[in-house]
Amino acid sequence: MSGFGYRITGGTATRVEVKEALSCTADFVWVHLNTNEEQAQEWLRNAAKLSDYVVDALTATETRPRCEAFENGALLNLRGRSSEEMSSGDPLASVRIWAIKGRVYSVTRRPLIGIAEVETQVEQGGIVDPGDFIAAVSTAITSDLDPHVADLGDELDDCEERLDANRVFDLRRTVTKVRVTAIGYRRFLAPQRAALEKLATLPGEWLAEDDRRHLAAAADRAARMAEELESIRERASLMHEALTDLRSEQIDSRSLVISIVAMVFLPLTFITGLYGMNVAHLPYAQEPWAFDAILGLCGAITIGVIGYFVQQHWFQK
Repeated sequence: MSGFGYRITGGTATRVEVKEALSCTADFVWVHLNTNEEQAQEWLRNAAKLSDYVVDALTATETRPRCEAFENGALLNLRGRSSEEMSSGDPLASVRIWAIKGRVYSVTRRPLIGIAEVETQVEQGGIVDPGDFIAAVSTAITSDLDPHVADLGDELDDCEERLDANRVFDLRRTVTKVRVTAIGYRRFLAPQRAALEKLATLPGEWLAEDDRRHLAAAADRAARMAEELESIRERASLMHEALTDLRSEQIDSRSLVISIVAMVFLPLTFITGLYGMNVAHLPYAQEPWAFDAILGLCGAITIGVIGYFVQQHWFQK
């Protein structure tokens, strides 16, 4: 079974194996599991003595950010960036947390970047109770995600500066990627803000006032990111429409050139085709000046058609 545990006594953290985490008394115990296998479910039920409802919530296949008070603790699901590549439709990995006084159990299916930062804080003695732990997790997740949300906005800014009909295809790929990522992030950040806000107001002695303030700050940061992602999504949609309009204008311009060329050569093709027939009695076919006359007529028709287009301002459309 993949995972680790920490026993914290007097501000000093000791890393232990999962099977040893609950064997001795400590001021605070954190057990983290990196799997969702049946072995983990069995350990949570038999060794940790958690109820079936809590075990099912910690090992569920599909989750969304939420917070729920249960008995003397709280169930919390959060989403954050993973060190592994995620799909575009589900870009954030989940962490499920069960917190009670003196103990925290966390489960992830994919490695979460924020958990590594929290582990460092635990080893440095900065986390001594469940409230500190949850506040640290929520802060680490939002702090890690914030610059990536800002990068999405910067990518759109770059696309707006490079907006050009000759770069439509490259820009559309970038804009589409940014839009899909923003939608995926926002799908989890909006309920995550609500979950953190609810947790900050839950009754319980294991949440100190400073922990509640940190949770409220993390919720506010998640709300700001959700609003920024919504703005990015709308900007990406508008830019996609602008790129579509540029592409349409480019196609219209090229179609206009093709139409002008076709209309110039249409009468010329008729004349040359008529005099190119291998039949007798064509007018002036035997005259020595006929070829020059036909060339002159074709030139006059070309000048006349182009003059008409100029007079009608076709070249400015």
